[in-house]
Amino acid sequence: MRKLRRMIQSTPPNQSQAIPRAAAVAGLIFSVLMLISLGIIRVAIPEGLQEQSTVNAHFGRVLTLALHLVPFAGLAFLWFIGVLRNRMGAAEDQFFATVFLGSGLLFVASLFAATAVATAVLGSSHARPGQQVSGEVYYFARQVAYSFLNIFAVRMAGVFVFSTCVIALRTGILPSWIAFSGFACGLTLLLVISNWMWIAMLFPLWTMLVSTYILVVERKSKGVKRS
Repeated sequence: MRKLRRMIQSTPPNQSQAIPRAAAVAGLIFSVLMLISLGIIRVAIPEGLQEQSTVNAHFGRVLTLALHLVPFAGLAFLWFIGVLRNRMGAAEDQFFATVFLGSGLLFVASLFAATAVATAVLGSSHARPGQQVSGEVYYFARQVAYSFLNIFAVRMAGVFVFSTCVIALRTGILPSWIAFSGFACGLTLLLVISNWMWIAMLFPLWTMLVSTYILVVERKSKGVKRS
């Protein structure tokens, strides 16, 4: 384990280790919004096949709220990426930085695609209250949205966590225990079967852990300076 850390870690001299508070705030906003949205979607649309009329009757408005929260979560995540990249500065490795940025953008794109498909089906029912989308169309749209979320978005989230943890060890912007917990999280997101919808929540939970750590460290550093 120590040898692996020595091989990865190469913090350049005079490189500040602090991560701006903006990254933590953006990460927390993303995590909270994603957990709320995924929780509502998971409860409203179980794994078993359900009729659209049943879903709309019981969870129509709440599900609409969850879907409209996703774009704000995506914007917060993009802000999180931007602040982290700006903090890395000259210490940024081009290879891992490309994987970091590319996987983050693909995650947001897949997330937005899943939301767009689900919103289109739900919106068509609200626009025509007396009519329901045919069962074939509803099932197809549900499978497309499910694939975008649980196959593409979750896998890209795993790659993003991996690349973030490698960069964190190289630059020293995060402690090793968070980085290695991220490796475990990324491996789970990549390898666990995609049929388990709750697995998508692992990514915002890890992001929340990172953001909370940043805020705690910043508060401690301010307390030391004042004393």
